[in-house]
Amino acid sequence: MGTFIAIVLSAVLTNNFITAKTYGICPFLGVSKKTSSAAGMGIAVTLVMVLATLVTYPIYTYVMVPLKIEFLEIIFFIFIIASLVQMLEKIIQKVSPTLYGAMGIYLPLITTNCAVLGVTELLIGDMSAILGNASMNIGWAVIYALFAGLGFTLVMIIMSGMREKLNYYKTPKAISGFPIAMVTACFICMAFYVFSLISI
Repeated sequence: MGTFIAIVLSAVLTNNFITAKTYGICPFLGVSKKTSSAAGMGIAVTLVMVLATLVTYPIYTYVMVPLKIEFLEIIFFIFIIASLVQMLEKIIQKVSPTLYGAMGIYLPLITTNCAVLGVTELLIGDMSAILGNASMNIGWAVIYALFAGLGFTLVMIIMSGMREKLNYYKTPKAISGFPIAMVTACFICMAFYVFSLISI
């Protein structure tokens, strides 16, 4: 149970992919103007993270390591992620054309979203600080990917809420638009930094 709590707290709060690792900044700033599109993007990224982990972790562990071709991991992982994103793009286009239109260019960009590649790379690396005595397996890997995606979604929704609220205020012309979004992002990252001071 302690390992599960450590994974959840680490993935969502202390090592959040946006606020701590600064992965996935592109959609974080680009798709966070409206809460609906931010939530949709967060769910899509979470789904891709989980699916990518489900596919890449066994391939790395049971195919690449025995064949001693670990050095090809990034090429394999990007190919797998790109295939999953193409599948997801077609599904969203059929199920929700509105969400598909709102995401625009950012949906295909999940392929190159470093948060998705980051979670697959992190899970084959050294996770002893989080897992403690437990050893990494497909179960822990999927749980970490799921909560990393939920942490990503949480920050996306917080940012979109802040940006929607800012639309009701008159900001000086010099900082309106993207500059005030960057200032908002900095304050969100500072708020999440407090969680990194907690010893898991």
